[in-house]
Amino acid sequence: MGKMATIISLNISTAKGVTKDPVNEVRLAVDHGIEGDAHAGNWHRQVSLLAEESIDFMRAKGLELDPGVFAENITTKGIELATLPVGTMLVAGETELEVTQIGKKCHKGCAIFQQVGDCIMPREGIFAKVITPGIIRCGDNINVKESS
Repeated sequence: MGKMATIISLNISTAKGVTKDPVNEVRLAVDHGIEGDAHAGNWHRQVSLLAEESIDFMRAKGLELDPGVFAENITTKGIELATLPVGTMLVAGETELEVTQIGKKCHKGCAIFQQVGDCIMPREGIFAKVITPGIIRCGDNINVKESS
């Protein structure tokens, strides 16, 4: 058994560039991402994940932050996501995700960056694409699949 994390928040938004709203469950679609989310589409950054541990790092700077404020789709606890290599397979419920990118360029208009002059998403957010579709729920475990 590999490393395991827990999904502590699932967040979607109907428009890009806004903070996301928490939901109890989401449906993952192949070549798309999360149904109903503005960032979904047939590209390599279908689903974004951010570790609660990273958000705590920002909270330590005195910020009041709710999950989803970094516009991540899935907030996890238990794994340092940014240490996972690209190509890592993540299993949650009946779904499988493949890690496609670690970090991203932050657009300069990011509200967090403007507040504190720092943002963790470029360093610690990870992106994945959907390999096996299905529903994931808050509280589900995410397992790192050991490569065979």
